[in-house]
Amino acid sequence: MNSIGNRQSAIAYIFPGQGSQYASMGKNLAETFPAAKQVFEEADAALGFAISDLCFNGPAEQLQLTENTQPAILSVSIAALRAMESVGFPKPDFVAGHSLGEYSALVAAGSLSLTDAVRTVRARGRYMQEAVPVGRGAMAAILGAEVATIESACVEASQGQVCSAANFNSPGQVVIAGDADAIDRAIELLKQRGAKRAIKLDVSAPFHSTLMMPAQERLAADLVKMRFDDPKLSLITNVDAKPINTGAEARDAAIRQVSSPVQWLQSVEFLLAAGVQTFIEVGPGKVLSGLVRQTERGARCANVEDDTSLTQARKAVGP
Repeated sequence: MNSIGNRQSAIAYIFPGQGSQYASMGKNLAETFPAAKQVFEEADAALGFAISDLCFNGPAEQLQLTENTQPAILSVSIAALRAMESVGFPKPDFVAGHSLGEYSALVAAGSLSLTDAVRTVRARGRYMQEAVPVGRGAMAAILGAEVATIESACVEASQGQVCSAANFNSPGQVVIAGDADAIDRAIELLKQRGAKRAIKLDVSAPFHSTLMMPAQERLAADLVKMRFDDPKLSLITNVDAKPINTGAEARDAAIRQVSSPVQWLQSVEFLLAAGVQTFIEVGPGKVLSGLVRQTERGARCANVEDDTSLTQARKAVGP
């Protein structure tokens, strides 16, 4: 277990997924920390175009394209991580990432190289986008409903189509995904059954549903050829919400993740039970910090996305 001065509690680094992107992300990091600048140079070289320029300057509509969003967020997350390492942040006891963020966690744990990771998530984004024709699939956030109520509504709404839980995010938030008509039916059922809110999400595909199987099969063909080293840090996977120990397990989890629900709530509960009191969100935004606080109000959360937030986060892990 880590210790700095008088601190005796476990630390988890958590890495954000799609939806946390914004134009200008990472620019301050690259301008302030040579280690972060080097990450963007490596990502640009790996992809054959300036993902750094897209991160720093947009335009937003290009940054929103899934095949750009995924390598962009990963690059910013690893730039933030390298900046933290360069100023002496402690090694975390655990790492985890939400969906795409699991690839950032794999880089942080030494299981994947940055070059392989940015190339893979760009392809992953393209495969996921191409798996379902635009308009056929949908996702919706369901707030303030019991999981059993959501799952039964999904079964009832499916009517031969796909409708299922895609993200278990926090005790009061579950995202569902599937065929657009079935999602609309589920929204109406859940409103009738007491959900506080049911909000259709502005996404381009029904991620983490069985409609993603074509993408999973294409990604699997890539990942079986790729080197996955055994993680050097305890990494909690989305699909099982428990630690993995080998590169083979990391590859298997990354493959299954595409069409399986993200067990984020269960992952956070595992980390809390393992003694984690401090969660550092590494990369753009504060989405995951909010989900952690919804799960455990007493958790200490910080994020690192620029030099100001990095300075604040150092206080969170200090004595």
